Amino acid sequence: MQDRSTGGTLQGMERTHLHILGGTSRSRAEQARIAFALGHHAEVYGGLDEFFDRPPTEGVILAAQDTVTGGTAGLIRRLGEAGVWLPLVMTGDDFTIDQVVDAIGDGAIDCLALPLEMGTLARRLQRVIIAAGPMVEVRRRQIEARSRIGQLSRREREVLECLAAGRSNKLIARDLGISPRTVEIHRANMMTKLDAGHAADAVRLWMDAQLGDAGRIAPTLAATPLPRQRMAAEPVGIARPHAMPQDQVAFPVLRRA
Repeated sequence: MQDRSTGGTLQGMERTHLHILGGTSRSRAEQARIAFALGHHAEVYGGLDEFFDRPPTEGVILAAQDTVTGGTAGLIRRLGEAGVWLPLVMTGDDFTIDQVVDAIGDGAIDCLALPLEMGTLARRLQRVIIAAGPMVEVRRRQIEARSRIGQLSRREREVLECLAAGRSNKLIARDLGISPRTVEIHRANMMTKLDAGHAADAVRLWMDAQLGDAGRIAPTLAATPLPRQRMAAEPVGIARPHAMPQDQVAFPVLRRA
C-alpha cells in the first residue's frame, strides 16, 4: 500500500475498524475515504444516537470535538454508560497543547487535527493501537465493575465501601448504625450479586470501579516537546500544511496517576 505523502509503502500496518463520529458529513466522508485507502474499515455516524443503535465492540473511535456537550469528559461518560470502552481519538480543526492535555487527561488517547493526511494518519494510528491496549483494559474493567456494583442496594454499597476501607463487620455496624447481624446479611447479599467468591474479589471490583476517579489519567510525553511559547502558537495534530513533522509532535503515553 502506497503512502501518498512519501511515495513509500506502509509496511506492517494492523487493519482496524475506525468509527468516525460527529462533525460534518463532508468531514466524515473524507476521513472514511482515507481510512479505506489505508486498508482499514470505516463506519460513519452523524451523532451518538446513531452510534448507540449498534454500539461497536472493536476498533478505534474518531470523534469530533463537538460531538457532545461537555467535550471529551462528557463523551467518555456517555460511552461508559453505554458499555463502550474502545480507545477514543478526538478530531478537530485546531488543537492547542492545553486542549490536547485536557482531552487526554479526560480519557482520549490522542488528538488529530483535520483535515487528515494519509501517511501521517497511518503512523499515528499505529501508535494509537499500541497505546490503546492497557487503556482499553482499564476501561473495560471499570465499566464491568460499575455495572455489577450498580445492581447493589444503597446499604449493600455502603457495606462494600466500608469493606474496601478495611473495616470489620463490627466496625461497619457501628459506622452504619446497624447490628452486626444485619451487616452480615447485607454482606452476603452483596457478595451474591457481585458473584464474588471472597471478600478480596468484592474489594477488587470496588477498586476497579473507582479507576479514573481518584485522579485524571496523567499523560507523559514520549517525545521532547517544543518550548511552551512555540507550542501554544502552533496547534498540534495531523496534516497541517507547513507544520512541524508529526513524528516530532509529543505523543502521549498513558499511565494511571
